Amino acid sequence: MTALTTDTARADDERLGLSYVALAVLFFSSSAVLVRLAAPLSPYEIAAGRLLVAAAAVLGLSVLTERRGKEWARLTRRDLPLFALFGLVAALHFLLYIASLQFTSIAHSLAIIYTSPIFVTLLSACFLREPIARRKWGGILIAVVGVAILAGFEPCLTPRILLGDAMALGSAIAYGFYSVAGRSQRGRFPLFLYAGMVYLMAALWTLPIALAHLSSAYGSRQVFALLGLGIGPLALGHTLYNAALRKAHATSVNLIATQEVTGGILLGFLLLGETPSLNALIGAMITLLGIALVVKSG
Repeated sequence: MTALTTDTARADDERLGLSYVALAVLFFSSSAVLVRLAAPLSPYEIAAGRLLVAAAAVLGLSVLTERRGKEWARLTRRDLPLFALFGLVAALHFLLYIASLQFTSIAHSLAIIYTSPIFVTLLSACFLREPIARRKWGGILIAVVGVAILAGFEPCLTPRILLGDAMALGSAIAYGFYSVAGRSQRGRFPLFLYAGMVYLMAALWTLPIALAHLSSAYGSRQVFALLGLGIGPLALGHTLYNAALRKAHATSVNLIATQEVTGGILLGFLLLGETPSLNALIGAMITLLGIALVVKSG
């Protein structure tokens, strides 16, 4: 295979990966609306419930589609601690985000969590030996600033807010490790097996805290919301995100995933009648500009 052919194949993979994550954003964006429908369940019940639903759906697909389950032969007992670690990272991302909202504002939490492209870039260079070109850093920083404006970030610090902000930062770092882990395993495990096992392990990590906050308010609406959260943002959204990580640089994939905020605002407007603020519109445009600079600088 010539160098030109190899470069063309890589470019095709990159485009396919970016298409996957763009589609994933559509599913991610439904998360906020479905979480509203799940009220008054505790955030911890919602996290554990959606992870269990996603694990069942994706592992079921793995058995049905991956050579009738023969790919499961790749999974050994030695791999279970690794998946437990990846599941812990995913669980920390979800739980730290949820916990941060008890101490700081949604604006602070989102603005800090979506600094994750910076951590993805640093971790990719460190663990995967996949540095990103210097010319792309400007686009990354522009996109992060855009997300901060989009979320309505305002510096207003108290000890309580600082604690919540620290939890949000931990969630951002965990998201970075989650992204790099997904890319690192692209050659070892088939997609559905890998993603399903991570969701299952994350569910097991979150289950004890969910049981400690168990609610009696389970009705048809709450069950529908949990099923929707498990199948939409997780089974479809995060599995597409992991598929994208197998094709494109983790930074580009994670950067596009930040548009969950923009999609959530649009769905909130269309389905809940929540009109976006001026800073949300400006922030969305700035973020899209940053993403365009990263992607086009190829």
